[in-house]
Amino acid sequence: MVSVSANPFPALFSAIEDGSVECVDLTHPLSEATPIIRLPEPLANTPGWSLEEVSNYDERGPIFYWNSFSGSEHMGTHFDAPVHWITGRDREDVSQIPPERLIGPAVVIDRTKEVAANRNYLLTVADVRGFEREHGPLPKGGWLLFRTGWSSRYWDSSAFLESDEHGTHWPGIDSECARFLAEETDIRGYGVEQIGIDCGLAHELDPPWPAHHYLLGAGKFGLAQLASLDRLPPTGSLLIPAPLRIVRGSGSPTRVMALVPSP
Repeated sequence: MVSVSANPFPALFSAIEDGSVECVDLTHPLSEATPIIRLPEPLANTPGWSLEEVSNYDERGPIFYWNSFSGSEHMGTHFDAPVHWITGRDREDVSQIPPERLIGPAVVIDRTKEVAANRNYLLTVADVRGFEREHGPLPKGGWLLFRTGWSSRYWDSSAFLESDEHGTHWPGIDSECARFLAEETDIRGYGVEQIGIDCGLAHELDPPWPAHHYLLGAGKFGLAQLASLDRLPPTGSLLIPAPLRIVRGSGSPTRVMALVPSP
C-alpha cells in the first residue's frame, strides 16, 4: 500500500497549476493541410486526411455535432509500432503496447545548425556520445528526440517534403547510429520532426531505412512529425505519447505531450 503522504500526484497537479511544471504540446494539428509522404510507383500510397460531417445541430442530429474521418496511421504527428516494419512483423501492434511502456524521460539532441547547413544531415554515434559526455547517459526506458528545426517547414508541403531530381531531402539518422540505439542502449523510442524517422535518402543507406529496420525490429518505437522541440531542455522532461489503440494497427496519429520543469 502507498501511503497518502507518499502520493506524488497532488504535488504534480499543484506544480502544473502554479506553472512550475509546464505541459508542452508536441503535436501538429491534423487537417486536410497535413503533409503526406508520396512513395514512388509501384508502391501504394495512403490517402490524405479527410473529415466528413455527420450532423451539425440540424435535422441529422438537432442537439449534436460530429464527424467521421479517414486517413493514414502514419500521418501528422504519429507513432510507429514495431509491427510497422518487416523486421518487427512478429512484434506488437499499437493496440498491444502497455501504456507504461509509452511514457518515459526524454532527452533532446539539437542539430539545427548542422541541418541548416546540410539538409541531408545524419545523426551519428559520435553525436550521441558527445551528448552523453555533456549531459550523462541516455535514460533507461526513455526517448531520444532529434531536434532539427524541420518542423518550421510543416505547413509548406514542398519545403517539408523537399525534393529534386536526385530524390527527397530531409535529415535523419545513419545506419550505425540506428543499430547502436536499437542494440546497445535502453531507450524505448526515437522521435523526430521530419515526415518519418528515417532521412529522405534512406533507401540509399545500408540497410535501407535503418531507423525503421533496427529500432522497430528491436521492439522499440518511433515518433515522427513532432512540434515544439525547441521548448524542451536537453534533459529533464517527461514524454507522454498517446496513440489510438487500433487493433492490428501499425501506428497511429498521436497526441504527444511533455512535462517540463519551468526555468
